Amino acid sequence: MKITVSHLDAMRFEAKTEKSSFIIDCPQISPIEYFLSGLIGCTATDIVMLPQKQGYEVKNLEVSGEVVRNEEAPRKFNTLHLEYRFDSNADDTLAARWVMASVETYCSTINTIRDTTKITYTILHNGNTIRENEEMISGGGNSVDFGSLQGCNA
Repeated sequence: MKITVSHLDAMRFEAKTEKSSFIIDCPQISPIEYFLSGLIGCTATDIVMLPQKQGYEVKNLEVSGEVVRNEEAPRKFNTLHLEYRFDSNADDTLAARWVMASVETYCSTINTIRDTTKITYTILHNGNTIRENEEMISGGGNSVDFGSLQGCNA
């Protein structure tokens, strides 16, 4: 995958992918909001495709994400909570498996941040809360303390 970002004017940029292009218009939408939107879009795609492959249909899908970030630079994600709301013609156990398959295996963007970000999720399926504040099985937002770094003595 290759993407090229070119400055247009002010704080507007054009992102060109291998298939298309789009405008990044800061501060209307910040790059971190685009990133979070891409992450949510990735898992939402899974929640449509996985059921389809099994002969089920998902309707009224809405996935939202809430992030807590570092106050100081680098302002990385510390925690991410995803909320999945959808209806389907499957039972609750299967619906939960689709979400778990997405967050644990298939969603590349979630799996890119899972070792540095604590990720939890809630699932509302057919109007019922079937999982609440579940933590990912893998990952978990490891935090590493490197201690104080000393410069080289010349």
